[in-house]
Order: sequence, then structure tokens, then C-alpha cells
Amino acid sequence: MSKLPGALQNLPLPVIGSPLFIISNPKLVIAQCIAGVVGSMPALNARPAEQLEEWLIEITETLAAYNQVNPDHPAAPFAINQIVHKSNDRLEHDMAMCVKYKVPIIITSLGAREDINAAAHSYGGVVLHDIINNKHAHKAIEKGADGLIAVAAGAGGHAGVKSPFALIQEIRQWFDGPVALSGSISTGGAVLAAQAMGADFGYIGSAFIATQEARASDAYKQAIVESNSDDIVYSNLFTGVHGNYLAPSIRAAGMDPDNLPVSDPSKMNFGGDKSKAWKDIWGCGQGIGAIDKVQSTADYVAQLRREYEAAKARLL
Repeated sequence: MSKLPGALQNLPLPVIGSPLFIISNPKLVIAQCIAGVVGSMPALNARPAEQLEEWLIEITETLAAYNQVNPDHPAAPFAINQIVHKSNDRLEHDMAMCVKYKVPIIITSLGAREDINAAAHSYGGVVLHDIINNKHAHKAIEKGADGLIAVAAGAGGHAGVKSPFALIQEIRQWFDGPVALSGSISTGGAVLAAQAMGADFGYIGSAFIATQEARASDAYKQAIVESNSDDIVYSNLFTGVHGNYLAPSIRAAGMDPDNLPVSDPSKMNFGGDKSKAWKDIWGCGQGIGAIDKVQSTADYVAQLRREYEAAKARLL
């Protein structure tokens, strides 16, 4: 087993819910944590910036109240995702809010910065940095991140192209800290497989879009239920960074998913309150073939637990 910081120990199920741009909100995060998995959301989902404090108060107070009533079965901790890119003009403000409310886990993306890691460590927070290759993994740990999120091929949103087998085995040759694996994980069996190859946690995003608590349109949720890996398109057009998206949403925007132009990476923009040109393009990973209904977060996590235990039993 890896050396896990306190916040990541003793989870009922080794799963971290990934931060979903636009979609994650306090309702989903709280439901994930109470169900026993780490819930997360991007700080940038709170708009305007002042809303982030309101949301952090709601999450921390609701989970504290739950834990007081359920001391034997406390909620899992929650995480806030910070986009560490120069175009994010809210980063300083949002990180100050995370420090104020002592957010247990900070997930950093698109850049590793020592000052962000130090800010989280100032109150005992844990930093997980998402990476798409071994080179970036080294840089993240060198700059003070506590753990890694290995974003392998097939992950929703911004995703790499490395096989999870290659990515995890290269990281484990030198790093013994916490590692979560992202990429087409939507079943309990896939979570166990991630652990078998050396990860500590499965990192699940797209499947949580199709939950009742997620702030996604009914059409988005239904598209996930009706689609499979053949409907996923890998492109950098929409943000300047390559990611996976649902083809039906691309067609609905009047474009051909099989003939998308290439974007200039230098023009990618994650500014805090700027409008998004592609807000109706739906990010999604290749693992959605296993999602056959919209259900509550509690029911989905319960399903994951059953599948996880069944997968272990198959190996005995």
C-alpha cells in the first residue's frame, strides 16, 4: 500500500469523484461524501467568485452536521479543484477561500506551483496534482504535491493518451505516495483493476454526470445513458487542451465531430468569470458504456460497492 495522508485513509470505497466543470456543485459534492467517496468540484464552478465562500460554508457545515450525527460512519472528505493556469484570474482569491475553510484536499490542474502547495500545507491540506505523463508527475512531486492523479487515455474532459498500464507502472518505479487513476473507470470492477495495477483510488467523473444531483441538463445525462465509447471524440478545439467530448453535443453545435479543426494551444483560456464559447459541448470519457440509467449518487455509489466486492470475489 502507498503512504496515504490522513485525509485519504479509511475511505469506505477507494474512489475519488473528479471535479466536473460546470456540473459539480455542493449538492453533488455532499452526496458523494456522505455516500463514502471523495466529492470534488472546480472552484471556478462558483460564479461569481463570491459564491465560492457560500458554497464552502454549505459543504463544510453540512458535512460537519452529518458527522456529528453519524460518528461511526463519517462522510468522506471533499476536494476543491484549482486550475493553475496563467489565465485563471481568480486563483489567488479562490485559494485564499480554501485556506480560510481548510479544504481537506486540493486538486491542482494545468500547472504545478509551489506556493499553491504551500498554502494547502499551511493548514494540513493534501494536494493531488493531475498529470498525463511521467515527466509531469516528477515535476508535480518536486514542487511539493502530495500525490498524483494519473489521467490516462479515455478519461473525460482534459485527458492524456497514455495507457493506464504504462502510466501507473512508470510512476510506481519511483513514487510511493497516493495515486488515483483516471480513464474510463465507471464500475467497481474497474476500481479494483486500478488498485491491482498499483493505483490507490479510482478517479470517476463521467458516471457522476448521470446522477440526479449533478448540475447537468437532462439531455446531457440522457446522452451519457444512450452513448458508448464510439461516441467519444478527442479534440483540442474547445479549450486548447486535448480532451474527450460527446459527439452528439458537437453535432448539435453545428459541427462535424469527424472533421474538427485544430486549436492553437496558446489561446487556451481558463479566466475566472469569462464566458465560455463552448458551454454546450459536453465533456465525457470512454467508460460510459456501463452507464444505463440516471440515478441518485447514493444508489450509484452503492452499485460501485457491490461491483467492487463481486470483482474481488471473482479473483478468489
